[in-house]
Amino acid sequence: MSIEQLAETARAMVAAGKGIIAIDESTGTIAKRFAAVGVENTEENRRAYREMLLTTPGLGEHISGAILFDETLRQSTKDGVPFARVMQDNGIIPGIKVDKGTHALAGFPGEVVTEGLDGLRERLKEYYGLGARFAKWRAVINIGEDIPSGTCIEANAHALARYAALCQEQGLVPMVEPEVLMDGDHDIETCYEVTEVTLRALFDALYNQNVMLEGTILKASMVVSGKDCAEQASVDEVAESTLMCLKTAVPAILPGIVFLSGGQSDADATAHLDAINRMGPNPWPLSFSYGRAMQSAALKIWAQDPANNVAKAQAMVHARARDNGLAALGRWSQAA
Repeated sequence: MSIEQLAETARAMVAAGKGIIAIDESTGTIAKRFAAVGVENTEENRRAYREMLLTTPGLGEHISGAILFDETLRQSTKDGVPFARVMQDNGIIPGIKVDKGTHALAGFPGEVVTEGLDGLRERLKEYYGLGARFAKWRAVINIGEDIPSGTCIEANAHALARYAALCQEQGLVPMVEPEVLMDGDHDIETCYEVTEVTLRALFDALYNQNVMLEGTILKASMVVSGKDCAEQASVDEVAESTLMCLKTAVPAILPGIVFLSGGQSDADATAHLDAINRMGPNPWPLSFSYGRAMQSAALKIWAQDPANNVAKAQAMVHARARDNGLAALGRWSQAA
């Protein structure tokens, strides 16, 4: 696939007022979400839940793409239509999570590195054949006593860049996600410093591995106070710090940036995105790629009665998509 086609897909992923829904929870993670609402973690329940999400009427008005887990990309609706086709018919680009999760970084206690490069070329080839047009790889950076180390940041940036180069070789737009975790009692200034260093390392690595930035999307964490910090930054402080950090470290040629919700409440994730876009104009479209912040309210409704609450749960999915779509334009207000 040519860089023009990759760039076109990347631009479509961040089309005005549209964002990405992340429904790529591993079987272990969805088990925890299901357990919290009393749903048994069976393949059929996972399939039915994701069918509810992906067949939400009008979803394509505010959602440009969805990140799926391996199992979901291979599944179909109860009527036998592959999910990838359902998505394409509704103008939603199928994406796939391809990393194999985080593992302890040997020699560096408290730090992790994401694995999954072995055999990735073959997997990407297969995913393209199954209809995926973009992929996602998440790196995790912890903030704590004397961490992150430079080694941890470099190891994760290198893996993200290798993954991105392999994606582009196989015709998939790489979404690179270096998540700086909210866990901890650090202040917003510390989060800013770590995020800036991480982003600089990432774009250095992408450049060194000949990754074409015009066919790449960044999934970024916002610059926020640690969850246990006594002083929580205001919505405007988060927006200002996040924008300053991105403008300092991210090349303007990138087609767009989507934010992860990363443990923020649904309302905070939307309010922060809206405030960021009200401070424009910015060098890139700034949108969302939310998982929990798009799903949690709908999951609770669906779980109460999976057979009969589909329409009610879908109405909630659509409402969250609409709110975040408006926030991606800087036009959301809590009153709406």
